[in-house]
Amino acid sequence: MSACGNFSSVQKGSSVKSSLLLFTAGLIGNIIALAILWKHRRESKGQVSVFYILVTELVVTDLLGKCLISPIVFVSYATNRTLTALADQNSLCLYFSVATSFFGLASMFFLFAMALECWLSISHPFLYQKYFTKRRVVIIFPAVYFCSLFICLMPLLGLGRIKQYCPGTWCFFNMTNDDSKSLFFSVLYATLLAILIAAVLVCNSSVAINLTRMYRRHKELGGSRGKPFERHQELDNLVLLVLMNVIFLICSLPLTIRAYIGAFAPDGKDEEDLIALKCASVNSIVDPWVFIIFRTSVFRKLLFVCFKDSSTRMNLQSVPAVED
Repeated sequence: MSACGNFSSVQKGSSVKSSLLLFTAGLIGNIIALAILWKHRRESKGQVSVFYILVTELVVTDLLGKCLISPIVFVSYATNRTLTALADQNSLCLYFSVATSFFGLASMFFLFAMALECWLSISHPFLYQKYFTKRRVVIIFPAVYFCSLFICLMPLLGLGRIKQYCPGTWCFFNMTNDDSKSLFFSVLYATLLAILIAAVLVCNSSVAINLTRMYRRHKELGGSRGKPFERHQELDNLVLLVLMNVIFLICSLPLTIRAYIGAFAPDGKDEEDLIALKCASVNSIVDPWVFIIFRTSVFRKLLFVCFKDSSTRMNLQSVPAVED
């Protein structure tokens, strides 16, 4: 049982500052991302790529999660009442748990879909052009929501348990091995996250390797003969994928690890569970900056200029000196 499971007042010493900071950063980032997506769609006259459709679905999901979950935390701090005390029969605690796990899992599914799309477009272009159409990608949105909701509603069917964690301003599924029902859902959720993390990393690593090989092949064939814009895009994607892998690991692994620890070696450290959950929420804050801001025209032009300058210097150094 959580130390704060039966509390009616928020644990003393806790502060709303970190939650407010995360909410503000996520709200601003997602709004900027949506503005960039809208501008891109307007400039392209509706002819957006599959990548931008998936990004839009991810950003909308992250924004909905921020707006439907964070205000509850603020109300809890403002009234100095825990989630179980704010509503009868733990209904608010149940809503918070399902919503948090749902939006976290849905975001992971969209990240996997984006990684898969990138891998197919680079490694299997013919298969990508045949099967990864815009009409089929649109179906991903309701499919992800349905699958995520089905999994996250399992505790309501008796296949998992919900509990209130310290400081009393958040609820999540029971990550402690109190009984077989708690163990089932905890291991299921953690395993699913681990599979998605591994799949994303495999796809991104494969793309990074292929892009590196393509870049080396351009150099071996004479870099100046390749199209500068194509080489610039390859380097752009490679930088983006490296950032994706690093941030994705940092944000996603803590919650998976804490869930396994709670299932097989429970230590009752609610503070570490809260840190893991906040790390997972940071992923939804960083998503728009990684996938959108780093793909804006300003970043692309800057990277292209740097790449062009370095290529120019290499070509000048390869030109033999003229004898007087």
